[in-house]
Amino acid sequence: MKKFLLLIVVAATIFSCAPKSDNTAPQTEVVALVNHAAYASANAEGQQRVYDYLLAHAPFFIATVDGDHARVRPFGALNIFEGKMYIITSHTKRVAKQLAENSNVELCAVNGTEWVRVAATLVEDERVEAKKAMLDANPNLRSMYSETDDNIAVYYFTDAMATFSSFAGDGDVVKF
Repeated sequence: MKKFLLLIVVAATIFSCAPKSDNTAPQTEVVALVNHAAYASANAEGQQRVYDYLLAHAPFFIATVDGDHARVRPFGALNIFEGKMYIITSHTKRVAKQLAENSNVELCAVNGTEWVRVAATLVEDERVEAKKAMLDANPNLRSMYSETDDNIAVYYFTDAMATFSSFAGDGDVVKF
């Protein structure tokens, strides 16, 4: 239902913002393209801190939503490309299907009595350049993926908020 309402809002916005036609030119289909390269984290230093922590304490765990259930699984590959942090999976895995339905996630990594939780929205980037950068940073994945196949799915983090916590006290919040 949410997707249907969002579709209606997007359609209404497009129609209300479209120039009025005088019927002298043929109508063309509106195609929404995402300029992934234009987005970069507003807090590169904070993003790097989270990236370093997650890699140092891999595997980290990612939680997605599957209907009305949470699903958690280990991940270990990360990369920073064009100023944004990426993860990788396969389009054939359930996690990709869950992200297509609801792109809100939470990650967690633990180091003894300290941990970080990262709440974010993931955006799929289908560009070969992003896929190649991820595989170049994680060459052990090349046996499973190629940047030119349709199986690889890479996602970058937006609207991310990381909370560093410990049993000793209050957490430190980093937005990126």
